[in-house]
Amino acid sequence: MTERTPRPMAEHVVRSLRSASAALGVQDPTPLLDGLIRRSFSRPDDDMSYAHNHLAPGAVAYEPSFSETEPRALRFTIEPLGPDASPLARRDEATREMRRLVGPAFGRDSLRWFDTRSEAWRGFSGMNWMNYGAWFGSAFDEDGLYATKIYYELAPQQVEALAPSLARLTREVMEVMPRLAPIFTSIGCRKDTGSQRVTFMHRGPLALNTLGPLMNHLGIGHQLPSLMRTVGVALGGRFELPQGAVLIGMRETQSGVELKLEVLLAALPDLPVRFLDLLRLGLAERPRQLGALDRWLGAFGVEDAKEGGNFSVLSVRVTPKSSARISLYVRPIEFELRDTIEERSLA
Repeated sequence: MTERTPRPMAEHVVRSLRSASAALGVQDPTPLLDGLIRRSFSRPDDDMSYAHNHLAPGAVAYEPSFSETEPRALRFTIEPLGPDASPLARRDEATREMRRLVGPAFGRDSLRWFDTRSEAWRGFSGMNWMNYGAWFGSAFDEDGLYATKIYYELAPQQVEALAPSLARLTREVMEVMPRLAPIFTSIGCRKDTGSQRVTFMHRGPLALNTLGPLMNHLGIGHQLPSLMRTVGVALGGRFELPQGAVLIGMRETQSGVELKLEVLLAALPDLPVRFLDLLRLGLAERPRQLGALDRWLGAFGVEDAKEGGNFSVLSVRVTPKSSARISLYVRPIEFELRDTIEERSLA
C-alpha cells in the first residue's frame, strides 16, 4: 500500500471554503484571505498539534457558522498562525488583517472607528496574561466581503477600556449576575456600521429561568419564553446547562440590548442524537430560515449527521424587538482530530 503524502492543512481549508462558497452562491473568500489561511495552516494535515487550540479544541481551528439573521452569508472564524504561535503574535496578526480589510472594504471612517475601539487591545505592554491572543472572523456574500470581526481576550481590569456605555452595561451585568466573568470582546465591522460585544463565561450550572432578573433589568425579560423554548426544543427538553457549557454575550443595538446565549455543545453529557432534527423543528414556523439552514449544512457536508459530534456551539439571540434567533457553529468532519488522537494513543 502506498503511503499517503501529507499536504499542508491550508489546502483543505481552501478547498472547504471554495466548495461552500460555490454551494451558497457567494464570492470565494480565499483570494482575499489566502495569505492568512496559509500562514495559519502551514503544517501538514496529519500534524496532531492542530488539535491544541482555544477556538475548537480537538479539531482544526477553523469554525464555520450559520446565522439565522445572515442566512445567505458564508461565515467562519479561525485562530491565526498555528499551534506554536504566541498569544501576542496571534493578536497582532488578527489586528493587521482587520486593518488590511476594513479600510479598503468599508472606508476610512470604519477603520478609524475600529482603531478607536481596539486601541486598548493593541498595546505593547501588560498582556502577558493572555492564553490565545485573538481570533479572526469574516463573512462573505454574493458581493464579496460582507463583515469582519476580531475576538480579543478580555481581562476584568480592562472593562474600563471599553466604550463608556458598554463598560457601564458590563458592570451592570456582573452586578446582577455575579457568576458572569468577562472573557473576550468582539469588534465587528461592516459597511456603514460597527458593533462591539462583551462575552462572559457563566461559572457553575445555569438554569435558564434564572436569566429572568438579568433580562428584566435589560428590558428584554419578555423574550425569556422565546429563548427557553428555542433552547429546550433543540436540546430535547433540557433547561439546565452544566458547568462550562454557557457563554453569554451582550451588545448595544439601536433597539436596545442584545443578549446572546451560547451553549457549548461538547460540554453537554447528553446532547440528543436527533439534535439536528430538533433544531429544524424549532425553525418549522420560519420556512425560509429552515431552507437556508439546510442549504448551509449541505454546503459543509453535514446535512445527514446523526449525532452531535460535528456541532460545537448553538447560540440564541434576543433583543427587545426580536424573539429568539439561532446561530449554529460546526466542525466539518474532515477537520475533527479527536478520533485520530485516540487511535494513535491506543496503537
